[in-house]
Amino acid sequence: MNIPSDKPAGLEDGQNLTGWQYLNDPRICPTGFREYDARWKYPEQINLAGFRRAGSSLGALMREVGVRPEIVVGHDFREYSPSLANGLMLGLIDAGIKVLDIGMVLSPMAYFSRVCLDVPSVAMITASHNPNGWTGLKVGFRHPLTLGEAEISRWRDIALGNGSLDSVGGTLVRVPGLHEQYLDDVCGSFKMRRRLTAVCATGNGTASAFAPRALERIGVNVIRLHCEPDLRFPNYNPNPEALEMLDDMSEALLAAQADIALGFDGDGDRLGVIDEKGQVLFSDKLGVLLARRLARQSPGARFVVDIKSTSIFQSDAVLHEHGAEVEYWKTGHSHLKQRMHATGALAAFEKSGHFYFGPPAGRGYDDGILAAVELCRLLDENGEMTLSELGTTLRRTWSSPTMSPECDDREKYGVVERVKQSLVKMQGANERIAGLAISDINTVNGVRCTFDNGSWGLVRASSNTPSLVVVCESVAGEDEMRAIFRQLDAIVRATASIGPYDQQI
Repeated sequence: MNIPSDKPAGLEDGQNLTGWQYLNDPRICPTGFREYDARWKYPEQINLAGFRRAGSSLGALMREVGVRPEIVVGHDFREYSPSLANGLMLGLIDAGIKVLDIGMVLSPMAYFSRVCLDVPSVAMITASHNPNGWTGLKVGFRHPLTLGEAEISRWRDIALGNGSLDSVGGTLVRVPGLHEQYLDDVCGSFKMRRRLTAVCATGNGTASAFAPRALERIGVNVIRLHCEPDLRFPNYNPNPEALEMLDDMSEALLAAQADIALGFDGDGDRLGVIDEKGQVLFSDKLGVLLARRLARQSPGARFVVDIKSTSIFQSDAVLHEHGAEVEYWKTGHSHLKQRMHATGALAAFEKSGHFYFGPPAGRGYDDGILAAVELCRLLDENGEMTLSELGTTLRRTWSSPTMSPECDDREKYGVVERVKQSLVKMQGANERIAGLAISDINTVNGVRCTFDNGSWGLVRASSNTPSLVVVCESVAGEDEMRAIFRQLDAIVRATASIGPYDQQI
């Protein structure tokens, strides 16, 4: 992706955050427009006037591409999100768009609103799993899709331009009452037959208002962990891929002797899982278990998984038995939804905890609460088998967490390109990593290096934060996984100066 300067548009260098210009003039950092959504630090990289400009430019883009001039707008649970939503909606109205304000919702609830309100476009103000101090936008013009890189680049160009974006006909309609409709849709008529006790962890974020209720509706005995909405996120950031949250979930589960722990991120579109032994079941491996169930129901089904996901999808005997086809694709909710839609895939899975279900289970978008319901359904169908017992039916591998060393937004794509060149050169020279020969290099998103025994390592640029993403998996053991990481890390550091990792192995 072409990354422009990170200077916020509309202000001179050194402009303070308290002056007249800051309050009056749009401030939009260009690097906030990312591959599949937008993310900014607030108020350093975008201000309220900038959000209004983001709204008017989004309305202009809607008119340019010819979609109906109506859009649903929702926001997550952060102190500043309602104000930013108001700024965005004013901008959309400036551009002549009819705005349907659905208030505080989860991202999947905003996507669902397009169906029940029959409005093709959606804008969700959320920083997802990013900590407080961040904000962002997830936008789509056609159900169940969200904008891709080309559309976001065009949106950025309009937003950073100098022309007037005003039009006529803009209106605002407030639409209450979608919460119950969403829960009805996600839970349906399903009720657990077996007794299941689950720790439900929401990190005091938006999902606090919805996830426990959904689980209770289907008959789960819920133990709430940090499910009191608190704008400060006083315990930790609601990110079920982070070890801090996963460790807390594990401790709560063991203390309560629960059957499972389910964790949700800040906007409810991701799920993290702990089994009854207190061990993490990484989301890509959970995806294999869910894909098996779907493949048995629909032989020959097609699945899309992100480039960070386990190699088990390729080697699993159950998926092969039922003729399943699996494609590795670009990480990111827009990329996965678009590929799933384009190829007719039944479901898609990401290591980060995004689960996408097409009909009949879902509507084609990522939904952490629906994923939790589907996991409960899987457990219910397997009698008294525990989640760890189901996990042992998978081939054993040793996976690292998703690790993110700091790397400037303007540098990170160049770093990944240089790493790719180094690995291609090593493959050509028959050089080894951790004693393993390089058998394949996949560059659909970053560079995934697969070795002759099936182990692999990945380096890619994060689409959400100024960082890289590094993931490793071994089919042989933890020592080999660590050795792969050490050598990959050395290759990265030979190409650029990067910051510390957010997680260690």
